Amino acid sequence: MDLLKQIETIIAEPLFARGYTVVRVSLAGGNRKVLQIMIERLDDQPINVDDCSTVSRLVSVLLDVQDPIKDPYTLEVSSPGLERPLVKPQDYQRFCGQTVVVTTHQPVNGRKRFQGRLTSAAENEITLELLENSKEESTPITIELDNIRAARLFVDFEAL
Repeated sequence: MDLLKQIETIIAEPLFARGYTVVRVSLAGGNRKVLQIMIERLDDQPINVDDCSTVSRLVSVLLDVQDPIKDPYTLEVSSPGLERPLVKPQDYQRFCGQTVVVTTHQPVNGRKRFQGRLTSAAENEITLELLENSKEESTPITIELDNIRAARLFVDFEAL
Protein backbone atom coordinates (compact mmCIF):
# COMPACT_ATOMS: atom_id res chain seq x y z
CA MET A 1 0.00 0.00 0.00
CA ASP A 2 1.18 3.52 -0.82
CA LEU A 3 2.57 5.30 2.27
CA LEU A 4 0.10 8.22 2.08
CA LYS A 5 -2.85 5.84 1.74
CA GLN A 6 -1.50 3.83 4.66
CA ILE A 7 -1.31 6.98 6.82
CA GLU A 8 -4.82 8.02 5.81
CA THR A 9 -6.12 4.54 6.64
CA ILE A 10 -4.51 4.73 10.09
CA ILE A 11 -5.96 8.15 10.97
CA ALA A 12 -9.29 8.43 9.08
CA GLU A 13 -11.55 6.40 11.37
CA PRO A 14 -10.30 7.80 14.69
CA LEU A 15 -10.61 11.34 13.31
CA PHE A 16 -14.10 10.66 11.96
CA ALA A 17 -15.12 9.39 15.41
CA ARG A 18 -14.06 12.77 16.81
CA GLY A 19 -15.90 14.84 14.20
CA TYR A 20 -13.22 15.37 11.54
CA THR A 21 -12.59 14.20 8.01
CA VAL A 22 -9.27 14.00 6.18
CA VAL A 23 -9.10 16.22 3.09
CA ARG A 24 -5.55 15.38 2.04
CA VAL A 25 -2.38 13.77 3.34
CA SER A 26 0.95 14.82 1.80
CA LEU A 27 4.58 14.22 2.61
CA ALA A 28 7.26 16.58 1.27
CA GLY A 29 10.75 17.76 1.97
CA GLY A 30 14.32 16.53 1.90
CA ASN A 31 16.23 15.53 5.01
CA ARG A 32 13.45 16.48 7.44
CA LYS A 33 10.12 15.64 5.83
CA VAL A 34 6.86 17.47 6.56
CA LEU A 35 3.73 15.37 6.89
CA GLN A 36 0.79 17.66 6.15
CA ILE A 37 -2.71 16.58 7.09
CA MET A 38 -5.59 18.80 5.97
CA ILE A 39 -8.80 18.35 7.91
CA GLU A 40 -12.39 19.56 7.91
CA ARG A 41 -15.02 19.36 10.60
CA LEU A 42 -17.98 17.10 9.92
CA ASP A 43 -20.35 19.83 11.17
CA ASP A 44 -19.00 22.22 8.46
CA GLN A 45 -17.79 24.70 11.08
CA PRO A 46 -14.46 26.41 10.33
CA ILE A 47 -11.31 24.73 11.58
CA ASN A 48 -9.63 26.62 14.43
CA VAL A 49 -6.33 26.32 16.28
CA ASP A 50 -7.86 24.08 18.95
CA ASP A 51 -9.06 21.66 16.25
CA CYS A 52 -5.56 21.50 14.75
CA SER A 53 -4.03 20.93 18.17
CA THR A 54 -6.51 18.16 19.05
CA VAL A 55 -5.97 16.39 15.73
CA SER A 56 -2.21 16.82 15.93
CA ARG A 57 -2.05 15.11 19.33
CA LEU A 58 -4.28 12.25 18.19
CA VAL A 59 -2.42 11.72 14.90
CA SER A 60 0.94 11.80 16.70
CA VAL A 61 -0.14 8.98 18.99
CA LEU A 62 -1.63 6.93 16.15
CA LEU A 63 1.47 7.28 13.98
CA ASP A 64 3.82 6.59 16.90
CA VAL A 65 2.03 3.28 17.49
CA GLN A 66 1.83 2.23 13.82
CA ASP A 67 5.17 3.87 12.81
CA PRO A 68 4.60 4.02 9.01
CA ILE A 69 7.26 6.73 8.48
CA LYS A 70 10.74 5.51 9.35
CA ASP A 71 12.61 8.80 8.81
CA PRO A 72 12.28 11.92 11.01
CA TYR A 73 9.40 14.19 10.06
CA THR A 74 7.43 17.21 11.24
CA LEU A 75 3.66 16.90 11.55
CA GLU A 76 1.57 19.81 10.30
CA VAL A 77 -2.22 19.82 10.70
CA SER A 78 -4.21 22.52 8.92
CA SER A 79 -7.50 23.50 7.40
CA PRO A 80 -7.75 23.31 3.62
CA GLY A 81 -8.29 27.08 3.42
CA LEU A 82 -10.43 29.04 1.00
CA GLU A 83 -8.79 27.55 -2.09
CA ARG A 84 -9.49 24.04 -0.88
CA PRO A 85 -7.93 21.22 -2.89
CA LEU A 86 -10.28 18.75 -4.56
CA VAL A 87 -8.78 15.33 -4.03
CA LYS A 88 -11.46 12.64 -3.85
CA PRO A 89 -14.35 11.98 -6.26
CA GLN A 90 -16.85 13.07 -3.59
CA ASP A 91 -15.05 16.46 -3.37
CA TYR A 92 -16.01 17.17 -6.98
CA GLN A 93 -19.62 16.17 -6.32
CA ARG A 94 -19.78 18.28 -3.16
CA PHE A 95 -18.51 21.42 -4.90
CA CYS A 96 -20.57 21.26 -8.11
CA GLY A 97 -21.56 24.78 -9.07
CA GLN A 98 -18.33 26.30 -7.68
CA THR A 99 -15.48 27.83 -9.67
CA VAL A 100 -12.42 25.58 -9.78
CA VAL A 101 -8.92 25.50 -11.24
CA VAL A 102 -7.85 22.17 -12.72
CA THR A 103 -4.41 21.12 -13.98
CA THR A 104 -4.12 17.93 -16.03
CA HIS A 105 -1.32 15.44 -16.65
CA GLN A 106 -2.06 15.23 -20.39
CA PRO A 107 -3.42 18.08 -22.51
CA VAL A 108 -7.14 18.29 -23.18
CA ASN A 109 -7.93 20.26 -26.33
CA GLY A 110 -4.30 21.43 -26.33
CA ARG A 111 -4.28 22.75 -22.76
CA LYS A 112 -3.34 21.54 -19.31
CA ARG A 113 -4.82 24.30 -17.12
CA PHE A 114 -8.50 25.17 -16.87
CA GLN A 115 -10.61 27.54 -14.82
CA GLY A 116 -14.35 27.21 -14.84
CA ARG A 117 -17.56 26.35 -13.09
CA LEU A 118 -17.77 22.69 -12.09
CA THR A 119 -21.08 21.68 -13.63
CA SER A 120 -21.06 17.92 -13.06
CA ALA A 121 -19.03 15.18 -11.44
CA ALA A 122 -19.47 11.56 -12.43
CA GLU A 123 -17.61 8.53 -11.13
CA ASN A 124 -14.72 8.87 -13.62
CA GLU A 125 -14.95 12.42 -15.02
CA ILE A 126 -15.92 16.01 -14.38
CA THR A 127 -17.40 18.67 -16.62
CA LEU A 128 -16.37 22.31 -16.48
CA GLU A 129 -18.01 25.34 -18.04
CA LEU A 130 -14.97 27.40 -18.97
CA LEU A 131 -14.92 31.05 -17.97
CA GLU A 132 -12.95 32.44 -20.90
CA ASN A 133 -14.59 34.77 -23.42
CA SER A 134 -13.46 32.93 -26.55
CA LYS A 135 -16.27 31.36 -28.61
CA GLU A 136 -14.28 28.14 -29.08
CA GLU A 137 -14.09 27.72 -25.31
CA SER A 138 -17.64 28.64 -24.36
CA THR A 139 -18.76 25.02 -24.44
CA PRO A 140 -18.33 22.64 -21.52
CA ILE A 141 -15.23 20.48 -21.35
CA THR A 142 -15.02 17.00 -19.84
CA ILE A 143 -11.88 15.85 -18.01
CA GLU A 144 -11.25 12.32 -16.77
CA LEU A 145 -10.41 12.11 -13.06
CA ASP A 146 -7.33 9.99 -13.83
CA ASN A 147 -5.97 12.87 -15.92
CA ILE A 148 -6.28 15.46 -13.11
CA ARG A 149 -2.93 16.38 -11.60
CA ALA A 150 -4.35 18.99 -9.21
CA ALA A 151 -7.66 20.74 -8.62
CA ARG A 152 -8.77 23.38 -6.17
CA LEU A 153 -11.56 25.81 -5.50
CA PHE A 154 -10.98 29.26 -6.97
CA VAL A 155 -11.59 32.40 -4.95
CA ASP A 156 -11.58 35.70 -6.81
CA PHE A 157 -9.88 37.86 -4.19
CA GLU A 158 -10.20 40.93 -6.41
CA ALA A 159 -14.00 40.63 -6.28
CA LEU A 160 -14.05 40.49 -2.48
